[in-house]
Order: sequence, then C-alpha cells, then structure tokens
Amino acid sequence: MMNGREKSDSAILAMNPANNAGNSAAEWVERRAGTTGNTGPPNTRRAQDRASVPQGLERVRQAARQRKKERFTALLHHVTIDRLRESFHALKRNAAPGVDGMTWRYFEANLEDNLQRLHAQVQSGAYRALPVRRQYIPKPDGKQRPLGIAALEDKVAQRAVVEVLNAIYEEDFLGFSYGFRPGRSQHDAMDALSTAIDRTPVNWILDADIRNFFDGLSQEWLVRFLEHRIGDQRIIRLVRKWLKAGVLEDGKLSVGETGTPQGSVASPLFANVYLHYVFDLWAQRWRRREAKGNVIITRYADDIVVGFEHEADARRFWDAMRTRLEEFSLALHPDKTRLLEFGRGAAVRRKRRGLGRPETFTFLGFIFICGRSLNRPGNRGGWLV
Repeated sequence: MMNGREKSDSAILAMNPANNAGNSAAEWVERRAGTTGNTGPPNTRRAQDRASVPQGLERVRQAARQRKKERFTALLHHVTIDRLRESFHALKRNAAPGVDGMTWRYFEANLEDNLQRLHAQVQSGAYRALPVRRQYIPKPDGKQRPLGIAALEDKVAQRAVVEVLNAIYEEDFLGFSYGFRPGRSQHDAMDALSTAIDRTPVNWILDADIRNFFDGLSQEWLVRFLEHRIGDQRIIRLVRKWLKAGVLEDGKLSVGETGTPQGSVASPLFANVYLHYVFDLWAQRWRRREAKGNVIITRYADDIVVGFEHEADARRFWDAMRTRLEEFSLALHPDKTRLLEFGRGAAVRRKRRGLGRPETFTFLGFIFICGRSLNRPGNRGGWLV
C-alpha cells in the first residue's frame, strides 16, 4: 500500500475514524456494496437491503437496471395502503407537527381510516400538499439553517413515493454518491474518501461548496431531470405539488420557483437526482475524457471533494465545474471552495520548496491533515486517528 517505504508521508484523519480502517469502503473497494465508484465505470449499485425490497419494486429495479433509458409510465399503483402504513410507522413519534398541527399519535388513533382516506386522495389526484412550516436551527458558525417541517400526511405520502423512486434511482446513481441513500452513510463516505486518497496518487484536493444549494436549485430543471426516468405524470404532479406548496413563516406564505425545503422527506432524493444529472454524470465523463492523471470523487449530498494527481487537471476541472453549475442555476461558494496541495507526498514537496505544512480540509465534520504515520503495521503509513 505504501510501496514498502517506512515512515512514509500520508494523509492523516485527525478525528474519530469513520469505520475500521481495515474495511474501508473507498471507491477502490466499493464492490463491498456492489459499486465501482472511483476506479470503475459508472456501474449501478446492488442494494444492500435487497431482501427488504417488495416483489413489485424488485421488478421496477430490474427494469431500471436493464433498460437505462426506460421511462416508467405506471408507478403510482406501487403507492399502496401497506406502503403508506410502513411510511407512517417509519416516522419519528415525537417529531414537531407541521402547519396542520397533526401529531403522530393523533393520526395513529384512527390509523386505518386515515390511511384509506390518504390513499384514495393520492390515487384520485385529490391529494393537496400543505405548506411547509419553516423554523431555524443554529449552525456551528453562529448562523441559522432553515428547516422545513412538513405536515404529517405529506411526510407519509412523500416517504412512500420516495421508496418507489429509489427502486429506479438506486440503479442509476453512481458509486461516489453517498448522501441520503439506502445502505449508505456518512461513515461510508468517509471511508471512501480516506482510502481513495491513501491508495491513489493524488496531490491536489478541490474542496467544493455549492452556495445555497437546497434553496437555489431550479424546480423546473428538477422536474425535467425526473422526467428522464419518470413517465407517470401522476407522480410528476405529486412532485410539483410538493414543490409548489410553499413555505409558511411567521404567518406569511411564500411560493418560489427555486429550492426544495430542507427537512422534508423528499428533499434528499430530489437533491441527489439534481446533482446526479448536473454534477455526477458530468464529472464522471470529464474524468474519463479530459483528465491527464488520476482523479477521485466523493460526494455526500452537496458536499463535494475531488482529488487530482496533477494541478493542471484540478484547475481545469474547477473552471469547468463553475461553468457547469451556472448552467443549472447553481454556483460555487467563492470563499468556501478552494484548491489545496494535499496527499501522501505533499508535506515533503512543500518542505523542499520552503513552504509550510499542507493546509487541512474538512469533510462531514472530519478534518483531514497531511502528516506522517508511524502506527500502521510495519510503520508503513496510512490513516490514523
């Protein structure tokens, strides 16, 4: 792994490790989850929880895997009463209510009648989405993050529809996408990035931050992206209802053309679909056709880290990524997006040039530091706590 060099330079993770380093789930070894990620083609993943997929959705999944340009014209019938019931039981019992004031316990008191009514409304088109109630939670930097709290019935309906759509999109999403996906976690993303840096000759890291992603994405583009695979207009109408339900804040209703409320059940899937088409497919294609050296990619929702062997590749990718995002109503944060020299040899190279220690970067709350590892078996370097 370190070519036999003792006390070799390596990148060190200066916080709690995501998982046992011996079982890292980097793009190198994503085959543990059935994906190829950084090293292979944009192959589809095989669900880790395949046994839990109902037979009807398994047929959808197989069709999605075998026919990549298939548009699914009949999906709403998969939103059954049983699926709505499962969605309800998956919700948090003590979650704050939305604008309707409906609590989990109150809905449960007359559960079957409520489910029958909701199912009938969804299937007939009579279902109406309620505005999302906005509240704010503090961020580490002292600012506040907006959080949308959907009405309970909207949560139930969204969760059921998301489960159906996941049967399609989990066959489409690429291996380096980790955020809010079944069978994938922040720890998997951390393992992927740490092992990719450790095992791939990369010398530069682009730490990319998309400015106001959830508020800034274009709803029009999102629907167009969904329609690449979803031909059932009843599902598309449900999505439009959720996007156009608006936000209620201090008694005032606002409805915009951009954004999907953070905190809603469907927003994570919408975010992944949007970035799948805007970033993932484009980045995979750029890596294959434009890069002169090694490139690694890890994305968790809108948190993106890209590693490069060559500085020239990194700077060309950065410029191209900026242009690509602007085409779809997004922008890189000018202050939070940066390119830094980073990798197993970064410290030695910078020392030879009379420069200071390599900069650090943070991914999912973990700080990555270039340093020297002495605690790996045989003193061969690697990732440490």
